[in-house]
Amino acid sequence: MKKQINVVGAAIVQDDKILCAQRGPGGSLPNMWEFPGGKIEKDETPIAALVREITEELECHVEVGEQIDVTSYEYDFGVVTLTTFYCELIDGTPQLTEHAEVRWIAPAELNELEWAPADIPAVEKIQAKYDV
Repeated sequence: MKKQINVVGAAIVQDDKILCAQRGPGGSLPNMWEFPGGKIEKDETPIAALVREITEELECHVEVGEQIDVTSYEYDFGVVTLTTFYCELIDGTPQLTEHAEVRWIAPAELNELEWAPADIPAVEKIQAKYDV
């Protein structure tokens, strides 16, 4: 049985654009795009995990809002269950600490990026919300 990995992602919205993060070339899913976030630790709620991960990864603070989607995807390294939330940036400017690049992208342009498979359902729901 494959390892189960529970993760959270933040669709940070600012000025009708969404923050997208490109994974580095050295890890799993190299150079693919994702909503920033990470693993949910033992005894941690998804919202608490997301606030912690954004603080660690991007050195900024968010307020977590509405849940967008929960999706599971089987990768070669395990089954990832991703819960994605809309977030608002409340303090700081996103910094590159783990990602190769971050970009603010309009919802209509999200399909131009090569997304990690687990993130694609959330991308589609964001585009539907913005009538793209």
